Amino acid sequence: MSADTTAATPATIAATNAATFAATFAAAPHRADPLLAHAWQVLEAVPDPEIPVVSIRELGILRDVRHGADGRLEVVITPTYSGCPAMSQIAEDIAAALQQAGLPEHRIETVLAPAWTTDWITDDARDKLRAYGIAPPTGTCGSGSAAPQENVIRFVPKPPAPPACPRCGSAHTERLAQFASTACKALYRCIDCREPFDYFKPY
Repeated sequence: MSADTTAATPATIAATNAATFAATFAAAPHRADPLLAHAWQVLEAVPDPEIPVVSIRELGILRDVRHGADGRLEVVITPTYSGCPAMSQIAEDIAAALQQAGLPEHRIETVLAPAWTTDWITDDARDKLRAYGIAPPTGTCGSGSAAPQENVIRFVPKPPAPPACPRCGSAHTERLAQFASTACKALYRCIDCREPFDYFKPY
């Protein structure tokens, strides 16, 4: 019997992550609970305050909506990095959306472990980032599973290949600064079209 020695590539890992996340989300308990299903639907429309073209669910910030031990609605969120200044605004936006939808009293739980990773950004969000002028993260940082796990974070100091320009698609780009409009992005410039752009750093 011969073993399969085919190495997983970033593309195949990303595809597996996306498929696993979709299957897990579709089978989640909230699908059978009208209240939780309504809450999820409402929160799907809450945009990220720093990148309004993507939702907090598409970025992987919204992790769960569930019933607490006391029966109260609980919304679980994870920051993109510890100390992210947008989290207070995100909590306010969640509260406003739920209140406007007439949903009952709720609490917001901020969970730091497992730590957020760019692997949690959905494929739709990556396309939206690119159309918005932000190069999405390249490669993968996790273990190949889309489900959150208690793993040690593996930082990627630089992309395995220069990110493609989100404006013209050229791979001839150069980094100008490690930090851009926010701490989670780097500033790049396209050598061909000469346009600067933000790159969402993978971590």
